[in-house]
Amino acid sequence: DAEDAEGASLPDLDLLHDPEDELLCANLMDVVQATLGRAPLGAKRCSRLLMPAQLLAQVRTELLRLACSEPCGLRGALLDLCVEHGKACHDVGHIAVDPAVVPTFQLTLVLRLDSRLWPKIQGLFASGPAFAPLKLSTGFRVIKKKLYSSEQLLIEEC
Repeated sequence: DAEDAEGASLPDLDLLHDPEDELLCANLMDVVQATLGRAPLGAKRCSRLLMPAQLLAQVRTELLRLACSEPCGLRGALLDLCVEHGKACHDVGHIAVDPAVVPTFQLTLVLRLDSRLWPKIQGLFASGPAFAPLKLSTGFRVIKKKLYSSEQLLIEEC
């Protein structure tokens, strides 16, 4: 059995067993959700952007996977948060995962508004309640850029 395990490549999940990064990522997801909750979508009106549980789980797995090859793991990440609708991309936040660590890589998380919601959102800006929760689509994109080398950008589409 030991021989088989050595020769085979490890599945992605086996690489993610860093309890510190797991905890860090859980905290990061809380910060991401709080940042989305404050995202200014219209001139004077606020809407909370909500991440469905499935999206949260997928993003978490993806961030851990991208961080596992980094010298400081997830601690060395800078996370830019964007919400995309159509061709427009709205910058909603920048998060240093661990401000005490010099960042080694930058992740840009591009979330998408559920396209079926857009007419309702436009209506929100004109009338209706000043505060309404909006769900994001479960599709997203993560762009990874190493800050210590001239390697190509890595773009993951999920």
